[in-house]
Amino acid sequence: MTKDKNYYAVLMAGGVGSRFWPISTSAYPKQFHDMLGAGATLLQKTFYRLNKFIPTENILISTNTKYKDLVMEQLPQIGAEQVVLEPAMRNTAPCILYAALKIQKRNPNAVMVVAPSDHWIEQEAAFANDVIQCFDKCGRENVLCTLGIKPTFPNTGFGYVEFEKSNAPGLKKVLQFREKPNYETAKDFLAQGNFLWNAGIFVWSANTIVDAFKEQQHEQYILFQAGASAYNTKGEQAFIDRNYKRAENISIDYAILENSKEIYVLPASFDWNDLGTWGSLYDKLEKDVDRNAVVNGRAICTDAKGNMIRTQKDKIVIVDGLNDYIIVEKEEVLLIYPKSKEQDIKEVLGRVKEKFGDKYA
Repeated sequence: MTKDKNYYAVLMAGGVGSRFWPISTSAYPKQFHDMLGAGATLLQKTFYRLNKFIPTENILISTNTKYKDLVMEQLPQIGAEQVVLEPAMRNTAPCILYAALKIQKRNPNAVMVVAPSDHWIEQEAAFANDVIQCFDKCGRENVLCTLGIKPTFPNTGFGYVEFEKSNAPGLKKVLQFREKPNYETAKDFLAQGNFLWNAGIFVWSANTIVDAFKEQQHEQYILFQAGASAYNTKGEQAFIDRNYKRAENISIDYAILENSKEIYVLPASFDWNDLGTWGSLYDKLEKDVDRNAVVNGRAICTDAKGNMIRTQKDKIVIVDGLNDYIIVEKEEVLLIYPKSKEQDIKEVLGRVKEKFGDKYA
């Protein structure tokens, strides 16, 4: 596949992934782990997926300053200038504007995809085709695009995108973004047939997204535009270190997307999983005849069904009489927890920090 010089990507790699504790910690988050036991970390898999149609030098990694060395270690093919460092946590809008201004200065004709670094996508050719379809529209028109996932059940953990009903294939005009619903509302969304899960994968031209910030988030735009002369130079990081903490803590959805008029969604043609919890990871792993999924370890399971087991490489695990549990072992921490309560792991982490300190978090 030809790699167009106007194609760019920004990988969002600054999150902590606390629901994947104890593997994912603030010092070593899930995107830097091989969560699937596939021989590559989530960050690496996402990079390789995009690198099939986007030039290596056009892929930026947006992450917290403390993860710079991890990024460079796992992606030795990129230059240090491709790591967009956030000295403070300010949600997605500020780092997207910052990256867009860098890209716009380098190539005014750039179109860019913004994608999380920790999602599971198997049909990579279909993913590339969907992104390129959005690139084509954003290269011709001043619009914003997003990829939406066809719902398979009334999930209450995702936001939804409502679009204009149409029998025509391809991109659909977005009516509105909807917050995470309750179960009955989610069922209603599915029944209506014109709702998609919001996957957090966005496509636009650098010019269009910068103009959107200029119009809708003017103070944010002024703050980052002041560093235009420093971007892509040795003076960039000093400007960012001084000013980034002044940015408003706001998501791209609230800052830009929910108020945009010219926004389109493409129903994705690929299978997708956000890998947000141990349960979502379990869904994508191979399982034995008793539906136990094992990563890294070697297990003997007796009268044990539906368990998610992850240990250090080649460790032998014996499980007897346990059903539908998360069993995760990492050095000084062992988690044995019901899958049905996986959303509470974030709270458990808080209790661990309170009792044993930040060392294990």
